Amino acid sequence: MKEIGGYFGLEELIRKEFYGDLLALNSGSNALLYLLKARQIKKIHIPYYLCDCISILLDNHGYQYEYYYVDSQFHPIFDKQLKQGEYLYVVNLYGQITEEKTRALKERYNQLILDHSQAFFQEPVEDVDTIYSCRKFFGVPDGAYLTTDAVLSEELEQDVSKDRMVHVLGRAEGNASDYYSDFIAINDSLSEVPLRTMSKLTSNIMGAVDYERARQIRNENYAFLNEQLAAENPLPVTIPDGAFAYPLLVEDGTNIRKKLAEEKIYIPLLWPNVLKDCPENSIEYQYAANILPLPCDQRYTIEDMAYLVKMLKKEQIVLNP
Repeated sequence: MKEIGGYFGLEELIRKEFYGDLLALNSGSNALLYLLKARQIKKIHIPYYLCDCISILLDNHGYQYEYYYVDSQFHPIFDKQLKQGEYLYVVNLYGQITEEKTRALKERYNQLILDHSQAFFQEPVEDVDTIYSCRKFFGVPDGAYLTTDAVLSEELEQDVSKDRMVHVLGRAEGNASDYYSDFIAINDSLSEVPLRTMSKLTSNIMGAVDYERARQIRNENYAFLNEQLAAENPLPVTIPDGAFAYPLLVEDGTNIRKKLAEEKIYIPLLWPNVLKDCPENSIEYQYAANILPLPCDQRYTIEDMAYLVKMLKKEQIVLNP
């Protein structure tokens, strides 16, 4: 029976999601699980340069998988012929795999899954199963979108996100550092959440995001960072639309992160598991350790970007202060 009366909950916000016509699920890894089940995939090839939440998911559900390496531009080094029931999982790191490159991958491998968790604004290519993450780009605790023509026969429950909002709400009214432990705990707990549809709470927030503002600010901030840092950045980058972050390749990422943290500039070490799984001389190890994913999202202004560059130069992280 529907409750009537009493106190108010969160208002029903504007219903205009960027990917409102895609399948809305509760996490990116579970979007992959949906595809594994719906396409009856027997084996999947995944990059070493990847969060271990994917290998954990595959282990937990009994799927076969093999690793492959990537080249200096994040493209898969993979020359095997895929058998029936075998798929190649490609991560669009920093939005560097363009639509043209995606079409080339599809033509070459056909049985392709593309992970756009770092490329939210890059729209899907026809007939390519594509996964999008919400929380990598917006202030929500979970959520993912999936484009596919594969249909899963089992009925999915709707997820509930209210207990995962502590760090999101905390940062909205406080300091990120005060809620970092909550963020880590909630992030770790997502690997244990069953495959479900996107929660009402996350869907409500995603429907109210000003996407064009977010895209424009990300583009402007990324362009500014690229203008200021490209000469010192040994990593050649394609400028994506609505960038996830600006990837600055340095020589001593661990020490630089510590110095920046002292200035209250928090640069994540994406996927520390790569440092354990790959040899130190590999591209994967060097990129995981030494690429600084500089934030350039809709929370920040050009003045913030100028301050970030100033701090990088202060620490002699880049040349020509």
